[in-house]
Amino acid sequence: MAELVAAEEPSMDLPVIDLDIYLNNPLSSTAVQEESRRAAYALITYGALVLHDSRVSESDNEVFLDLLEDYFAQPDETLKHDERPELGYQVGVTLENTEKPKCAVDEPCLRVIERLASTERPLDIGGHQPDPKCRFFWKMGEPTPYATQFPGLNAENVIPETSNIRERWTPIMETWGKSMKSAVSGLAEMASVGMGLPASTFTDAGRYGPHLLAPTASDLEKYGAKDTILAGFHTDLNFLTIHGRSRYPGLHIWARNTGRRIAVSIPRPTPGQAGSYLLVQAGKQFEHLTGGLVKAGYHEVVVNDATLETVAARRDNFPDRPLVRISSTFFWHLSSDYDLAPIPALAVQAKAVRAKNFDLGRDEGEEVEYEAMKVGQQVQNELKHIALLA
Repeated sequence: MAELVAAEEPSMDLPVIDLDIYLNNPLSSTAVQEESRRAAYALITYGALVLHDSRVSESDNEVFLDLLEDYFAQPDETLKHDERPELGYQVGVTLENTEKPKCAVDEPCLRVIERLASTERPLDIGGHQPDPKCRFFWKMGEPTPYATQFPGLNAENVIPETSNIRERWTPIMETWGKSMKSAVSGLAEMASVGMGLPASTFTDAGRYGPHLLAPTASDLEKYGAKDTILAGFHTDLNFLTIHGRSRYPGLHIWARNTGRRIAVSIPRPTPGQAGSYLLVQAGKQFEHLTGGLVKAGYHEVVVNDATLETVAARRDNFPDRPLVRISSTFFWHLSSDYDLAPIPALAVQAKAVRAKNFDLGRDEGEEVEYEAMKVGQQVQNELKHIALLA
């Protein structure tokens, strides 16, 4: 397997990976092999990348954002009908001030913050209460052909009751969700090839995963003051997270090897260019399966100057639309019953990456032991940390 260790300081710009190269050329072609290695290198080096997929429609994202703005503009008592706390909020709506940022009480995460330069740290989460964001989880998984040990993580979808939303809901959610799922599944194959594994290694492991179209919503009328933390510093618990463009800036990510806080700006297609650009971040399941070769990417969502400028522009240009920041987010999961343990060849490489980073003066903290467990157990453990499961 080719070595993918980064020896130089990465730039601030995230690599742009072209999924079309992978989809439109033979697997053995030089173009596919090189672009797949670039994808793997980006995930190892940054924990994130920008993905271009000509099949994904920008207009589908706009229709999706309109629907979710309308949904979350409803009163809380209406939204409450769609809550399922007994299922760890893994389907339906999660209202504001429910989900807690794990990092506020997680020692390893707090040590990550301590190792960052003071100018690159997230907004203070020490006294941060639960996030003032709402969320909706819409399952996009394939039903298991076997009895799962984790039925609560594989529950039926919740369809909102309000008639003018209900009639639009399923077609729009399915159209955008399928586009995101197809794009991130393609990237999972590219990453597998780039790491010297069979193309289907990761997608086979996630075939029956409880994938989620998972938009968040932040009421900028209520939580629109500068430096408001909408989602505290955290990593995602799943395998890969993919984002379409939000209408409001505010997402910051931390590239693994730079320790720098990067304000995310997803490029727009050039005139005449097909498709969309999407942001992809690695999650905890990817980190676990690769033995730390890929590290889950830290991020936060806050109200910053760019957010406020966009709010002012939206007030002027779209006075009848709700001022709600929707994140166009999809969580791609490994199957709940999959045995999660580091792939030996990748775990060996992880040690080499760690050693090189140490030699370059990059302190990644104590070495992590990735215990073997079912994916469903890993998910349940993480949900307890963020107060979504008792």
